[in-house]
Amino acid sequence: MSILELQNVRKTYGEQENQVKALQNINMQVEEGEFVAIVGTSGSGKSTLLNLIGGLDTPTQGKIFIKNREIGSLSRKELTIFRRRNIGFVFQNYSLMPVLNVYDNVALPITFDRGKHINHKYIEELLRELGIWEKRKKYPNELSGGQQQRVAIARALVNKPAILLCDEPTGNLDSATTIEVMGLLKSSSRKYKQTILMVTHNEAIAQTCDRVIHIEDGQILTGKRLFQAKGGEQS
Repeated sequence: MSILELQNVRKTYGEQENQVKALQNINMQVEEGEFVAIVGTSGSGKSTLLNLIGGLDTPTQGKIFIKNREIGSLSRKELTIFRRRNIGFVFQNYSLMPVLNVYDNVALPITFDRGKHINHKYIEELLRELGIWEKRKKYPNELSGGQQQRVAIARALVNKPAILLCDEPTGNLDSATTIEVMGLLKSSSRKYKQTILMVTHNEAIAQTCDRVIHIEDGQILTGKRLFQAKGGEQS
């Protein structure tokens, strides 16, 4: 079952001679539970694509469906709530709150959502799974890069989002920590039945995913599935 679909999506910045076509005629589907890598050279449109899917930016043209809802039809308030409850974000620079400890950083997305209570047991489970429970009272500046990224992953997972969007999540990490973080993303994807889209410039990392989508000059070159997705057909 498709959890994400893009139909004829375009994104253009600027006017007339200053116009930049960041994305052109993007059509793609992602199945529930797939781990998809998005690769391409710098400026190819990878991060723009992720921002559009995450509702952080709006397409100039076309439609984006997540869980069969067209996110462009939602009001700003509806989109904020939908995004908070269905989409998790992991960034290269971690984006942690320096004044909050590990536990409070992870709980932060839930505190924004007044309709949800904080499931402390689930947060503990997440932090133990990611190997940072003992660091729960530490602040970001007391952690290594790998530990900060684990906190960022836990924060992204705390609302049990349907889709996890990762923008160069291993870009600032050494090779050993990169392997660890990729393993954590894969295991959490399986355990929590999440769909993951990950932008990366690292082809070796991309090859470990279920499918690799190549973007150049704002257009998809290939979207070949490397392995059979759970519940999906080989293509």
